[in-house]
Amino acid sequence: IRYQATGGDGPPVVLVHGLFVNSDHWRKTLAGLADAGYRAYALDLFGCGYSDKPSAESAPPECNGETRRFSGNEPSVLRNIELGTAGGRDTRIVDVDLRHPLGSPYNFYTWADQIADFCRDVVLQKGDHQVSLVCNSIGSISALQAVIDYPELFTGVFVVCPNFRELHSAEIPFATLTMPVIRTIQRLLRERGRGTFDALAKPAAVKNILNEPYFVTSAVDETLIQVLLDPLLTPGAREVVFDVLSYSAGPLPE
Repeated sequence: IRYQATGGDGPPVVLVHGLFVNSDHWRKTLAGLADAGYRAYALDLFGCGYSDKPSAESAPPECNGETRRFSGNEPSVLRNIELGTAGGRDTRIVDVDLRHPLGSPYNFYTWADQIADFCRDVVLQKGDHQVSLVCNSIGSISALQAVIDYPELFTGVFVVCPNFRELHSAEIPFATLTMPVIRTIQRLLRERGRGTFDALAKPAAVKNILNEPYFVTSAVDETLIQVLLDPLLTPGAREVVFDVLSYSAGPLPE
């Protein structure tokens, strides 16, 4: 696992990145937190950035957070869960599927365990007892899951622009009709999506994609584009991307 660290002996903060990026996404935040007196860390989640990216088939079961979680009596589908709606006034009752449909280790339970292990093994070696988390995008799900599972390790979570899992099967309208279509598209991407991936893994395409979530578009400079693009060109990265795009399950923010 690749990580970055900066700062002195101040309170520890761990930064958790979002979808298809890496710890370099936090390069300015790391410097700012260090200047403010914090001891700051940013890690590349398993399968992301410059951390290892074994195939789903070759990764041992111990690398998959779902193995531990669902090996006992804990259900992998939560039945009749009340969720909100985008309008905020109504609720709906749905089933929430928690397991990655491919059995891939690239899931939020794996990443939550990784965050907790990283805090124990690396961050809390200096006499501290708890860590603050800062997270972005789908990193918010990993961070929230880590705090739920290991509350003794954390002071809390600061969430920057969370992801609300719009492609989760529980969030898809008329899921019984639409999910088979979505699963077919996901399978085609895994089997034949190399050309699409290669077309998008170019600086101009990455810039266009980043301009969507970035309100301050001037922040989308050549350095940002390059530090986010380079790891996506390493061996195994494309397969991880398609595994994550096929992940229409797992925990929801609610």
